[in-house]
Amino acid sequence: MDYISYFGDDWFSHFKTKMKSTKVFFQNKKILIYGYGKTGKSAFNFLKKKNNLKVFDDNLHLTNLPFNKRFIKGSDRVSNFDYILLSPGINYRKCLLSNEVTKNKEKIISDLDIFYKSFPKNFFITITGTNGKSTTCKLLYQVLKSQGIHTKLVGNIGKSILSNYHFSKKTLFVVEASSYQIEYSKFYKTNLAAILNVSIDHLERHGNFKNYVKSKIKLIVMQNKSSYAFIENKNKIIDKLLNKKKINSKVLRVNEKIYLKFQKLIKNNYLNSSVNQKNLIFIFNICDFLKIKLRKIIPTLNKFKALRFRNEIVINNKKIKVINDSKSTSFSSTQELIDTKRKTFWILGGLPKKGDKFTLSKKYCFNLRAYIFGKNSDFFAKKLKDKVRYQKFNNMISAIKKIKIDLKKEQKPKDKIILFSPASASFDNFKNFEERGRYFNSQLRKIGINRKK
Repeated sequence: MDYISYFGDDWFSHFKTKMKSTKVFFQNKKILIYGYGKTGKSAFNFLKKKNNLKVFDDNLHLTNLPFNKRFIKGSDRVSNFDYILLSPGINYRKCLLSNEVTKNKEKIISDLDIFYKSFPKNFFITITGTNGKSTTCKLLYQVLKSQGIHTKLVGNIGKSILSNYHFSKKTLFVVEASSYQIEYSKFYKTNLAAILNVSIDHLERHGNFKNYVKSKIKLIVMQNKSSYAFIENKNKIIDKLLNKKKINSKVLRVNEKIYLKFQKLIKNNYLNSSVNQKNLIFIFNICDFLKIKLRKIIPTLNKFKALRFRNEIVINNKKIKVINDSKSTSFSSTQELIDTKRKTFWILGGLPKKGDKFTLSKKYCFNLRAYIFGKNSDFFAKKLKDKVRYQKFNNMISAIKKIKIDLKKEQKPKDKIILFSPASASFDNFKNFEERGRYFNSQLRKIGINRKK
């Protein structure tokens, strides 16, 4: 079932008309929108005309909302609602209304559910995984657009999926889905699913690694018989859990040879990293499945620019390379970037993830020096002990200053890497990873390690 046969010969047309929703399923329903952030606001605007909506947010007082009558009150029992649209960032086990929501958890839905039920005839490609989701989604989006396919990039990247209006029934949606979104989804079915990889992450939310992986493979479990899924060639835990489930879709293992045939044509240094080569294997397999001529996608790949703060090279000259990977929130995401053959000055620190482990052995860390900053430095020091030489600092700027001093002491002044890959969440000191990434770049300039022009 390739995209062309799915929609006919005129699939390459661009569509400018506003798509009329077929949202019969979500009409005349009583819905509680829990969380009034990006997801909650877009859901409210999407559903408000033909549904009875109430809103609740743990962090908002009644007077802060522009629609006081819509705010849930004591008399509005959670059990009285048909559905609870829960923003993915909210843990229903720990929110203010956790007792009532837990008792009614079968009513929990996601924004993906609403959009899918409203526009079931559209074609969805949904990508999830621990690392590389955003880059792979952005790559696929640009590749599909370059081939004349009317494509929208939505989900856990950019705007909420319910904020999209101008599209046709022939529009293809590339959806980045987090484990939180998939966990809360009740109806969402994707034509193509891709699980890039899984490693320990979000255990503070899912409880253990098995539950985390289950939330990922739920994307495949919910597919129908006419759907397909792509997974890694070898992944023991995904294989084990899938074997225990009734799977309706056809599960395909990505073929590395499809990518290797064109690897030499890719001149983009960013994509030639070991991390992005794994992402490209999925891109080539998906495009091959969609009957896209693979040689035609090479120009788009060579023009692709790194997403901000995701393995982003901010300085690259004969003496040193500086990588800003502020998006890194776990050891697994950082380990993919560590070049064991080059002297690397690694800056890390922040809010650690429950159950996170540094799995590289001592022999691979000979060229690695760690500069740990922040109030949780003892946690990271314990994980790196007897493997990596490290120093601890109160803050990021002190760590950068020390690296500048250490660089001057180096006998071989060339071929060095400064890797800012915090391996932790940013919420202890920053609003998000973007703010953390911008702060790192600003400190480079202040200290005299200037960004490239």
